[in-house]
This record gives sequence, structure tokens and C-alpha cells, in this order.
Amino acid sequence: MKQLFSPFRLKQLQIPNRIVMPALASFLIEPDGAITEKTVEHYRRRASGGPGMLIVEACAVSPEGVVSAHQARIFDERFLEGLSRIAAAIRAEGVVPAVQIHHGGRQTSAKVIGRKPLAPSPIPCPSIKGEVEPLSREGIQELVDKFATAAERARRAGFELVEIHGAHGYLVNQFLSPYSNKRQDEYGGDLAGRARFACDIVREIRRRLGQDYPLSFKISAEEFVPGGLTVEESIAILKLLQAAGIDIVQVSAGNDATPEWICQPMFMDKACLVPFAAKIRSSLSIPVMAVGRINDPHIAENILAHGQADLVCMGRGLLADPDMPKKARAGDFDSIRSCIACNTCMESIFRRGRVECLVNPFLGREQELVVRPTARKRRILVIGAGPAGLSASWFAAQRGHEVTLCDRLQVLGGQLVPGSEPRFKRELKSLIRFLSRQVERHGVKLLLGVPVDAGFVAAAKPDAVVIATGSSPALPSVPGIERPFVYSYNHVLNGRGAKACRTVVIGGGATGCEIALHLAEAGSPVSLVEMAPRIGQGIEAISRKVLLERLSRFKVEVYTQSRLLRIEEGGVVIGHPERGERPLAAERVVIAVGCRPNNDLAEEIRKLGVETHLLGDCLEPRNAKAAIYEGTVLGLSI
Repeated sequence: MKQLFSPFRLKQLQIPNRIVMPALASFLIEPDGAITEKTVEHYRRRASGGPGMLIVEACAVSPEGVVSAHQARIFDERFLEGLSRIAAAIRAEGVVPAVQIHHGGRQTSAKVIGRKPLAPSPIPCPSIKGEVEPLSREGIQELVDKFATAAERARRAGFELVEIHGAHGYLVNQFLSPYSNKRQDEYGGDLAGRARFACDIVREIRRRLGQDYPLSFKISAEEFVPGGLTVEESIAILKLLQAAGIDIVQVSAGNDATPEWICQPMFMDKACLVPFAAKIRSSLSIPVMAVGRINDPHIAENILAHGQADLVCMGRGLLADPDMPKKARAGDFDSIRSCIACNTCMESIFRRGRVECLVNPFLGREQELVVRPTARKRRILVIGAGPAGLSASWFAAQRGHEVTLCDRLQVLGGQLVPGSEPRFKRELKSLIRFLSRQVERHGVKLLLGVPVDAGFVAAAKPDAVVIATGSSPALPSVPGIERPFVYSYNHVLNGRGAKACRTVVIGGGATGCEIALHLAEAGSPVSLVEMAPRIGQGIEAISRKVLLERLSRFKVEVYTQSRLLRIEEGGVVIGHPERGERPLAAERVVIAVGCRPNNDLAEEIRKLGVETHLLGDCLEPRNAKAAIYEGTVLGLSI
């Protein structure tokens, strides 16, 4: 880690190491833009783990540039006090405080801002839609002033670097890209015209803040849409911006039509944007920050060692484990809680209005979930070594309880084990390793391969029992379900019936879609049957987009609004409300229609008069995030 933990100098700014936390929305901002103690603590906690620089989330430079009620703002003096508190908290941890300034342009809605969104051209946002208002020359100059005023305010708040958000389909990117800029005046047309707005912003900030204040620009090097930016064109734009006065560039990708390149899900390769950063670095005389699925210190070190970037942005990785830099510096890699790129953080922002993390239940709850020593040591028996049982065990043990963890299987991880078998879900193995390492490190006694019943519990005489026995695959009651070529999804993932052959997967939810892709990638012709009008419901939007594209690429046949009627020799018969019955040939049928809780043991144990707690899927089948959160809460409170 010699490269990763070497200092870096940017003008007068001394950055202690090469790890940067890029700007990520927290949704911990109040609807009026106020910054609370929870917001400050979120950033203090990220800084306490030891990155070199932390870039605070995108702050709107103008009211009509806000994209969410929970976005940070910097367009008025009233926001200065809260931003100053964040900057001070970051600096107190020995980390360089930076901030990103931003305007949403067409990528917001009248519902949020109370008026038509502004844009370079009369072209609506492809994802939000709705009418937009093309900016006049006077409006453009007003926004140049607002960006510069925001930068001045950022410096007064105590931030030591300002980054202009020129990526991801927001206003500055909308001007840069021929995909969204169809203007015929001096702010459109050729490359110099499309870059004029960004260059005007840079020059005005530089005029007001002087030559010594560091200025960053974030760009989408590739937009992955017809007529969008390419890395070659981005290099030409960056050369103009370099001449205008930027000091460093953060190289991202994607826009409002290709969000999978903005926040890459686990289906995409790690460090997938680094080649763009390397190409840009070799073409410019200013340093470059790489970003995009860099969740491992070894990957970060390798990027730097090969000269592909000068600094490495680790965003979701520091949401998953804010202490990753400290742990990597100490060589304690086994205790890093790695980001698995499940995009729960993205999903929680839009569905729940707050940032959450599957692997890190403390994210956004830094003041609510606190590890405190127990006042009374107790003997705790945990039954079930899935994510809920593992989480409850190590937190209870960390607090001082005597914990024994039992499972009928010989391995730790529960449903995470078969779930991690598809190639595109292998990162779940890092979560299994992390949880297993924690129970070992905190002295949890393990009894694996041990079936537990009420007699076992009575003999153990625990003070409390935690039942985390998970769930089992549900099987539909249809003729032929007992045939030997019918498998539950976990049997296939555990290796049974894994040969390449014609397969019908019943159930088009998250599990069914993933099983279908897993088998199709392995060479099986696959048909996917789902009762609902569409497949993949409930999957985080970006992950769903990539998953559906890959199912199509591997020619998985999809039958929606269709029900399994019976299983016959040689295949299945499905029924559609309008098209009637249809046979589908199959050498293998995989059932993925949900789970039923394994909670039969609970009532027997309650009869013993022992304090009993149910966790995770045995209470109600849900997902790993719920299991880990519930296990953590119980472990911290029992």
C-alpha cells in the first residue's frame, strides 16, 4: 500500500493519502436544506476512517437546480453555517474537506422546483420527461455567476477544494454533450461552443478565487448513448477546461439514460471506468481521479502503481466501511466490510428517502446504533448461521455476552452461500468472509453440523435463545412437482442439476431472474415464467436494467402473466389468461417462487420458558439487508 498511502500535493493543498471519498447523496438533508447533527456525524464518521480527501455531496447553486427535497444547497447565506460545520468536522479528523457544486438542469421536475426545469435545448430528460425551458444567453450568464458565488461561499465555509459537477446528465454535462445540446448559438454546435458554459464557469471561479485555490471538474468521459460524449471528445473538452483553469479532473461516465455507468451494479466489472481515467491522464498535464466500483484497497493500489490515476475515489466502499483506509493501512484486510455493489444505497434513497446499506446497518444511523458494553453478561444461544444469526452473534459477543452459534450445516452464511454462486454475485462471498471473521474475532463459540431441537436447548440452559433459522424454498402445489428433474433454486445453486440443458425457471422475481441468467451464462437454453405482467419486480432499478439486458443478450425466453399448470415428462405446461395453455420443453425445471419461514422450533423453545427472539427469514422471508439490520439491532440490545 505504498502508493495508496503516499501524500499528494495539489497546488498549496497537501492531501495525506490518495483515497478520496467522492460526492455521494446522503438524503440526510432536511427538506428546507438544513444540515443537522445527523448530517455532520455522517461526514465526520466517513472522515474518521482516514481518507485523504472527502468531497461533500452535490450542493445546488440555484433553487431551480435542486433535484430532490433532500439535496444540499449552497445558493444562500443561510446554508453557510451548516456547511461550515461539516467542513470543520472533516478537517478535525485530519482529512481535506472539499465540496461539489451542481445544477440539475433538465434532470429534475416541476414537482420538485415548482417550475419548468432549465436546459440548454428544448429536449426533456429521457428518464423524468416533462417540458423544459431552454436557457437564454442572459440566463446562462446568471448561472455562471451563481456557480462562482457558490464557490466563494464554499471557500468561506472552510472547504479547501471545489469540484464542478460536469457529469451524469446534469446541467453542465447537458451543455457539453451533443446528445442534449442542440443549440445553434455560441453555446452549442461545435465542441468549443458546447464547452463554453463550463469554461465560463471555470474562468469566473478562477477570477474570484485566484490562481492558488484548487478546482476540480467531474466529467462523464463516455455517455454510452448514440450521439453522446466519447472519451476522445472528453479529452478535447478537458484540454479547454485545463486552459480555463481546472487543476484536477474526476473521470466518471454515464448520463440520465445510462445510470448503470454512474452507479455500477455488481453485474459490472470492478474498476470498469479506470481505462478512461488512464487515457485522459496520458493526454493531460493535470492529475486525474479514478472512480467506479473501486471497492478494494488492492485494486486502488494497483491503479496507482500502474499510473492509471493520481488519486482513487472510493465512494460506496466508504459507505460500507468508513474505516477501510485505516484497516488497509494496518494490513487488517480481513476486517474490511466490503461494498458488494448491490446498490441498496441507491434504492434506499429513492424508495425510503434515506441512505442505507445492505452490509453496513450503521450507515445513516450513526447516532442511533451504538455499541455499548452489556451491564450483565448472559449466555446467549443463537440458532442459525445466516446473516441474521451471524450479525446478532458477533455484536452480542462484542458487548461482553457469552455466545454460542449453532447451525445444522457445516458452513457459515446460510442463504448467502448458494446466493453467492452465480458469477455476477461472487462478491457476496466477501460478506460471508467478513461476518465469519467477526464471530471468530469476538470469541463466538461455533457448533456446526449440529441439528438443534428443544432437548438441545434445554440441556444448554441459555439465558436467551435467538432463532435465526431462515427459510426454505416454497414449492407450488401442481401435478408433477415431485418429478426428479424438478429442483428448487437453492439446489441448483448448491450444485445439484447444474449441467447445461434446456431449462424452465418458474418465478420471475429477483431470484428467478438471477437463476435464469446464471444458467444461461453456463450454456443452458432458458425459459422464464412469471405470473406478473413483468419480471424483476422489486429489484433495484439500475440492477434490474442491467439484469434484463443480460437476460436478453443470452436469449432467455420470457413468459409473463403465465402460471405453471403442471409438470409433465419432457417439460411443463403453462397457462395465460388470454392465450390459454402452452407446453414448454424442459430437461430441468427450477422453482423460484418464494420462501416459507422455518419457525417450527420457536414454539417448542418458548414452552421451555426461555427468553426467545426470532430474526430474519424465520420471522418473515425478506432479504439480507433486513436480516443483517435486525441481527445487529438485537445484538446491540439483548
